[in-house]
Amino acid sequence: MRSPGVRFSISRHALWAPGLTSDDAWAAWAQAPYPIVRGEEPGVKAMPPMLRRRAGFLGKMALEVAYACLDGRAGVPTVFCSRHGDVTRAVELLTDLANGEALSPTAFGMAVHNAIPGLFTIARGDRANHIALAAGAATIEHAVIEACGLLADGAPAVLLVACDCPLPQLFKPFEACEEQPFAWAWLMTEADGEALALDWSTCDDGPQGGQPGGLQVAAFHQSGSRSMERCDGRLRWCWSRDA
Repeated sequence: MRSPGVRFSISRHALWAPGLTSDDAWAAWAQAPYPIVRGEEPGVKAMPPMLRRRAGFLGKMALEVAYACLDGRAGVPTVFCSRHGDVTRAVELLTDLANGEALSPTAFGMAVHNAIPGLFTIARGDRANHIALAAGAATIEHAVIEACGLLADGAPAVLLVACDCPLPQLFKPFEACEEQPFAWAWLMTEADGEALALDWSTCDDGPQGGQPGGLQVAAFHQSGSRSMERCDGRLRWCWSRDA
């Protein structure tokens, strides 16, 4: 019996992280992944400055790859996923609240999980629907399933945007993996020609540490590997590539 799964193709992709701003750089990194450290911010030159300045570091990374991947297309539904979201901004707001200081409405608005795709649609005047989700260690896989659901529902293409950042020092003792700054985007379509497959089954192994899931999947995609397995402590996720 075939395990449950989804198949899809990627017609365009874009990736960005500090020090990794080209396909060649990402391809080299994928062959020998190393920890990515926070550095310069992306320019997000495609977004009007008045809106761009609202975004923090995480948001700018996500917006950079979203613009690059869509390349002017409109009417494409978006699935935005981040395990932690802009938790740094949330901690700053909670600290201000604890100190009895007034909260910034703009900072509060940009701290919610769907703020980044919302800003993206406002800047582009695009009314296509967007979904924001977080699903722990399996955030990427659940986002892919969500995107494939939209494809099965009739969407010709779906933009998947994944991003995360290191956690604030406050949460370091609870970190389940080596969180690093990154963002990537896929323009997903129905499986045609070269396709990726994602299958899953129950798993008794503990969750994997090391690289975060988003970077493991990026390395799989960029390296051209035929398969990869990840376990989130509940399910085993089996990625494969076929032609």
